[in-house]
Amino acid sequence: MARVPATEFKAKCLELMDRVAERRETFIITKRGKAVARLVPMERKAEESLFGRLRGMAEEVGDVTSAAAPADAWDTLEEWDELSAPSSSQAGGRGRKKRRSGSRTR
Repeated sequence: MARVPATEFKAKCLELMDRVAERRETFIITKRGKAVARLVPMERKAEESLFGRLRGMAEEVGDVTSAAAPADAWDTLEEWDELSAPSSSQAGGRGRKKRRSGSRTR
């Protein structure tokens, strides 16, 4: 373990941190000759594989290959889309005017 005075640590802090991270070195920081802190590497976690990381966190419920909604529900959804679509009569004539083919506005 190398001893480093606080003034030197202050000047070379980032460099010493890089050495600790890369080379797993340990430093004792001193102030007026007395040890006040220790710079040590963090414990490394074993790298977890990306595959299988979510195992056990989700649950399969029902048939995942069938349709999300029954066939009659699709008719209802289409009717809803038709009812909720804006029409020119509902807008009171304030909607966008349809452009005739061949005419251009600038």
